[in-house]
Amino acid sequence: MTHIRFLTLFLSLLAYCSVVFISCQSETEMLMPEENEELSGGETTVFASSAKAFDKSVRNLSNENFDHFFVGNSFFRNPWVSAPASTTARDGLGPLFNAVSCAGCHVNDGRGTPPAPGGVFESMLIRLSIPGQTEHGGPLGDPTYGNQLNNKHILGVKAEGNVALSYVEVAGKFDDGETYTLRKPVYTFKNLGYGAMSPQILFSPRVAPMIPGLGLLQAINEIDILAQADPNDINKDGVSGRPNYVWDVVKEKKTLGRFGWKANKPTLKQQVAGAFLGDMGITSPLFPNENCTSGQTNCQQAPNGGSPEISAENLDAVTAYNHLVAVPARRNWQDGEVLKGKALFRKIGCMTCHTPKFTTGTLRGFPELSGQVIRPYTDLLLHDMGDDLADNRPDFEATGNEWRTPPLWGIGLVQTVNGHTNFMHDGRARNLQEAILWHGGEGVKAKEAYMKLSKGDRQAVIKFLESL
Repeated sequence: MTHIRFLTLFLSLLAYCSVVFISCQSETEMLMPEENEELSGGETTVFASSAKAFDKSVRNLSNENFDHFFVGNSFFRNPWVSAPASTTARDGLGPLFNAVSCAGCHVNDGRGTPPAPGGVFESMLIRLSIPGQTEHGGPLGDPTYGNQLNNKHILGVKAEGNVALSYVEVAGKFDDGETYTLRKPVYTFKNLGYGAMSPQILFSPRVAPMIPGLGLLQAINEIDILAQADPNDINKDGVSGRPNYVWDVVKEKKTLGRFGWKANKPTLKQQVAGAFLGDMGITSPLFPNENCTSGQTNCQQAPNGGSPEISAENLDAVTAYNHLVAVPARRNWQDGEVLKGKALFRKIGCMTCHTPKFTTGTLRGFPELSGQVIRPYTDLLLHDMGDDLADNRPDFEATGNEWRTPPLWGIGLVQTVNGHTNFMHDGRARNLQEAILWHGGEGVKAKEAYMKLSKGDRQAVIKFLESL
């Protein structure tokens, strides 16, 4: 790993120089729309703003990938059933699971949401671990419940349990005197089916993230991601940005993580295969073992849908689908209020982590995604977001306080597509402003600068975010 550390340090210096250059951009320049700025996904961008805005194929879909997209869409959207079944290509659900299909959590390919207090977790789950690491440096699962609490089950197998969610209101005030409240979640495990969890249990609530643009994130060159990193905060701006190095089950070594709330998966294919196993109990060529711990005898003895339960061909199709879901174009991007909000977004420091623009590299098998100028507003790096957002659950090199900067493209259409505006990793923020106000740690300076803005300027920042 020494060469990786050296490369990261070198690229950190490069990032410092880039920040100095960016800071020289005039606010007047930021107030002008950029050429093709509305095309968040470059030539892949689709012009859609309806409730179906997140489930379109990339606009430049190639003939070679046409069938992959639509076959993959079928396996993404349709439910799996328990084995044995006449539908042999889709049986093997469970024995323990959280959803019967990918679309069960990624509704309309959009964001999940926490349940109402007292409700059942449908598009949100709880990751579990205990202190320590696996032989590959990953989280060490609870001896009885493993790495994820599965609240659903097939016939003859007990569910692992449920979680009750409630909130505590936290009051605050902007510098101009306007008041607000935030809601802090409280989780309580209940109806545990296999006895007590470890007394050292660590847990991390996570809502399902959006699907659009994932292939473009895969296509960003690693060197361009590392160029944003500043793990030792050389430029002294209070923001570090660290890569997460995670276990790659294909290369059998640690590589750069870029997917998941803590960047704990190195590739989109491994993210998809991991979700099949963890969320639906579907084994794959990458993860061939059922998701049962040694103490869950009925789970181990339950019938399965083959070995593996999803074939390599069908896993590739679902992976291709995830690569090829398009990012919608921005709306109102030339509006004066939106441009003012963009300038303020940069001025108060949000763009330090929410990197506006990349040019993708060459991604084998996906010519549509290669060489595109994209505007994801993420650096794909880990940042300390403070104690209030901490899950205190390490994940490879991510600490309990660190989260990957989420991309912001499409964020303004979540209300239209999913019928809610719940943001952050656990959906605690009820709107975009609350999401800003939850920023702590490396994000606290930007949050405090936002709190000093006039009400009109705060609204301009929100208008900008709603245009993404």
